[in-house]
Amino acid sequence: MSANDVKVTMDPQNPPVLSDDQKAELEALKAKTDAEIDTSYIPELSDDFWRKAVRNPFYKPKKASTTVRIDADVLAWLRAQGPGYQTRINAILRREMEDTLKR
Repeated sequence: MSANDVKVTMDPQNPPVLSDDQKAELEALKAKTDAEIDTSYIPELSDDFWRKAVRNPFYKPKKASTTVRIDADVLAWLRAQGPGYQTRINAILRREMEDTLKR
């Protein structure tokens, strides 16, 4: 940190109250179209940037509980690989989902 930096800690569950001026500024920005917003000071992101981009390492998808009917032989195969068969099911489904989204 430099001498000019200011460190602020905020609880996202309890954000600070905005002033009337801040609310008005946000409303004015919200009313603008994308074309009206000056982004000239923001550099364009190159294809190389996106090729090297990685998913947020702290990203953790929300889990949902469900019941799924799976062929007995498939379930036996997953369980035979040791503990964590549900995690393996999720990994297989996620791989398929991501492959489908790439197409």
